[in-house]
Amino acid sequence: MLAAASTSLSTTVWYTIRATGVVALVLLTVTTVLGMLSASRVRTRRWPAFAQVDLHKRATLFALVFLGLHVLTAVVDTYVHVGLLATVVPFTSTFKTFWTGLGTIAVDLLLAVAISSALRQRIAARTWRGLHWLAYACWPFALAHALGAGTDAGQLWMDAVAAVSTIAVLCALAWRIGYHRTTREEEARLGAVTTAVPVRHRPPTSVAARPTTPGPTNHVAHSTTPTATGLLERDPR
Repeated sequence: MLAAASTSLSTTVWYTIRATGVVALVLLTVTTVLGMLSASRVRTRRWPAFAQVDLHKRATLFALVFLGLHVLTAVVDTYVHVGLLATVVPFTSTFKTFWTGLGTIAVDLLLAVAISSALRQRIAARTWRGLHWLAYACWPFALAHALGAGTDAGQLWMDAVAAVSTIAVLCALAWRIGYHRTTREEEARLGAVTTAVPVRHRPPTSVAARPTTPGPTNHVAHSTTPTATGLLERDPR
């Protein structure tokens, strides 16, 4: 009876490893695509910026949760023997060393992004932005791990998941590159137009003070009539 229970538990853990891995890959794809679209400032009336940012954060959080479950079940499983060290140090597992190592790299990169996001208010913006770019590098490692180490690789449904994920990320990347190129061209064109404006057509840097009183009084701005202050200065008393 104990043997049957142990076998049942091992089977449950094994299916959990596979399911959480696939779900984590899908969520990581979603957060990668949303990150690229947010950087490209894709906005619509039905898809405002705050909704996109909120969905991106939630997808990232769920990806971390399922990734944690995937790693935990892989460690406690008695069949694959991944090992606790292999969850943070790449290429130290005896189970499909190379492909498992790629998954470890994906975990490390995603953890770096999550930690930097949690400390965003305490680190420089440039440092946070540089670490946040690691999220884009995380996705290909995760996909390679799923196709190399996963036992479902080669199944039609898994190939479909991988194909759809790849197409989605490539389309978002193409959009991101196109937006960046268009932005740079517009900036260069604006700079060229500004430089081409002749100096005589530019507004003066300083404008002399002019009398505000209309009419003939404008012609007596420099009149020699002594002011009250001048009369007092000349008063012999």
